[in-house]
Amino acid sequence: MLPTPELDDRRFQDLYHEALRLIARRCPEWTDHNPSDPGATLIEAYAMMTEHIIHRLNQVPDRLYARFLDLIGLDMLPPVAARAPVTFWTTVPITEAPLVIRRGTRTATVRTETEEAVSFCTDTDVSIVPGTLAHILRQGAGDERPQTVEYGRLGVRAPFPAFGPAPAAGDALLLGLANAVPHCAVRIEFDGRIDGVGVDPDAPPLLWEAWDGSEWSPCEVSQDETGGLNRSGNIVVHVPGQHESALLGGQTAGWLRARVREPSEGQPGYTASPIVHGLNTVTVGATVTATNVEIVDAELLQDAEGVPGQRFALALKPVLAPYGDPVLETAEPGDETVWEKWTRVPDFTGSGPEDRHFVLDATAGEARLGPAVREADGTLRQYGAVPADGSTVRIRDFAIGGGARGNVAAGAIRTLMSSLPFVAAVENRHPARGGADGETLTEAMARGPLMLRSSNRAVTAEDFETLSREAAPELARVRCLPTERLGDVKLLVVPAAPPGERVRLQHLVPSPETLGKVARRMEEVRMVGTRIMIEPPLYRGVTVVATVTAHHRALADRVRRDVEGALYRFLDPLPGGGPQGSGWPFGRPVQVGEIFALLQRVDGVDLVDDVRLFAANPVTGERGKEARRIDLPANSLVISYDHHIRVEEAR
Repeated sequence: MLPTPELDDRRFQDLYHEALRLIARRCPEWTDHNPSDPGATLIEAYAMMTEHIIHRLNQVPDRLYARFLDLIGLDMLPPVAARAPVTFWTTVPITEAPLVIRRGTRTATVRTETEEAVSFCTDTDVSIVPGTLAHILRQGAGDERPQTVEYGRLGVRAPFPAFGPAPAAGDALLLGLANAVPHCAVRIEFDGRIDGVGVDPDAPPLLWEAWDGSEWSPCEVSQDETGGLNRSGNIVVHVPGQHESALLGGQTAGWLRARVREPSEGQPGYTASPIVHGLNTVTVGATVTATNVEIVDAELLQDAEGVPGQRFALALKPVLAPYGDPVLETAEPGDETVWEKWTRVPDFTGSGPEDRHFVLDATAGEARLGPAVREADGTLRQYGAVPADGSTVRIRDFAIGGGARGNVAAGAIRTLMSSLPFVAAVENRHPARGGADGETLTEAMARGPLMLRSSNRAVTAEDFETLSREAAPELARVRCLPTERLGDVKLLVVPAAPPGERVRLQHLVPSPETLGKVARRMEEVRMVGTRIMIEPPLYRGVTVVATVTAHHRALADRVRRDVEGALYRFLDPLPGGGPQGSGWPFGRPVQVGEIFALLQRVDGVDLVDDVRLFAANPVTGERGKEARRIDLPANSLVISYDHHIRVEEAR
C-alpha cells in the first residue's frame, strides 16, 4: 500500500499535556490535575476524541489534499523547458538567395538502446544570408580612418600585411560583407603566412568582432585552422544576431574585423604582421534558439454538455504554460466549419455570462469553463459563457514536454527530424539550460502554508525565496540576504545544472530570461520602498590535492575515480551535494579536517596520507596559497576546481 501522509502526528499524551500547559498559563488557580478531578476527566475525553479526528484526517489521500490546495488558490508549477542554441550547417556555402529555416523545425538528441531521444523545436525563423566578401580595410590602433585594400572579384590583387609592421593592441583587419549576416556562421578562407616567430596557435591574441549598429560585439570562433593567422586555413566565426550594415571608410557593408589584443600573461604576442595572399568569406550555417517542447496543433476534447463548470481533460499533458498560445475552440453540433474562439484567463473573477473564457490547469492538463454561483439574494450568476449541448470542443497551439531531462550536454543535439533542403547537419555548441521538472505534490504541500502566511506578498526572507522559485522553477536554489541599507535585499539565484554532469561555472550563471522573470515577479510582490538586487552568488573555487593509500585488494584507478567523485559531490553548490545533501551552505567555510574524514570513508581507501586545500579563481584558474581553512562570505558558494588525487598501492 502507498504510505499514508502524516498531516498531524500528535497523539493522546501530546494533546493531554498540551492542555495542561494551557491550563497553567490561562487558569493558574486550577491546580488539581489528578485523574479523579472532573476537569481532568473532561480533558482526557477531549484528548481522546481529538486523537480520533487526527487519525481520520491522516487517512486523507493525496488527491483530496490536492483539492484542499486548489481551494486556497495554489496551482502546482508545471515543468519548464530547457533551451539551447542550435547551429544548422549547410551542405554547400550559401552564395545566391537566402535559405530560411522556419520556426518549429524539429531537432533531437541521438536515440540509444537505453534512452529516448530528447526533441527540440526552433523558436523563430532564421535566414542563412549569403556573406560574399566585398571590401577589405586596415586600421591601426591610432588611425582615425581605415585604409582601403584593393580587392575585387578575383580576390586580393597584391599581398599585404594584415596589421602594422609591429602589430600593437588595437590594430584591426576589417572585412566588409555584401550583406549583414545576423545569426549566421561565416567561414573565412585565409591564404597567408607570418614571418618570424608566430603566436601561440591555441591561444592567439586575436579577437573577431562584428558591428551591431552601435558598437563592435564579439563573435564566437568554433574553428581556426590558421592558429591566429599564422598559416593558411579556414576560420568559422558565429555572427551575433544584432549584426547590421554600416558605412565605414566610405563603404557600406556588413562588417567583421580581426582585432589584435594584449596577450595574456606568459603568452607571446605578434612580432610581425601576417601577410595576406588571399581572402574569401562564405556563409555556411546559422544559429537559432531551440526549446525542448513539442507543439501540438490541435487536440479534440470531449463534447460539451451545455452545463456550467464543465472540465475537459487533455490526453497530452502537462502543458507548458509559457510556450505557445493555447486557444479553446467550439463548433455547433453538426457544423465543424465555423469555430468560435475562447480566451484563456487566469480566473473567472471578471467574467460575465457572455464572455467566452476558459481556465487551463497546465500541470493537470485540464481546461475548465466558468461556474454558476448562487448569490445571496437567491439568483444564479454565470461566470463565463457555456457552449451549446453537443458542441465539438478542441484546443489548439499548445506545447508539451520540458523537464530536467532537456538539459542535455553540448553536442548532444545531432539529429534533424524535419526535412530541410541544403542542410547537412545540426549541433548544439553549448549545453541546454533552464529545464526543470514539474512540482510534486510533496513540494506543493510544503509551499501551501507559506502561501497562506505571506498572502502573495514578499515580507520575510523566506517569502522572497519562495516567490522567486515560483517565478522561475528552473532555479535550483535561492537565498535572500539583507544589505547594508535598511529595507534593501539581495537575492542570490542558482540555476539547475544538466543532470549527470559535473557542475561547472558556466552551469551556474543564470540566463537573462531567468533574471527577468524573477525581477518582474519581485516587482509585483515587494513592499513599497524595498529595493531588490538579483544576482548569482560569488563562487569560490576549491582545489584539493590529496595522497591516499588504497587497500591491497582495491584497484588504484577505481579508488581515484571514487575519491574524485566524492569530492565533486561534497563540494557541490547544488541540491544533492554538500554536507547534508542540500547543496553547500552559503558562507560555510571549507576545512581540511572534514576533507580528511570524507576521503577516509571512501570505499577502497585504507589511509589518507596527505590533504591540502587551495582556493582557486574558477574564471581565470589562478590558484592561491595552501590553506587549512578557506573562509567564505555570506553571499558565497564553493565549487570544485580541478582536484589532484594521487593513489599509492598498499605494500
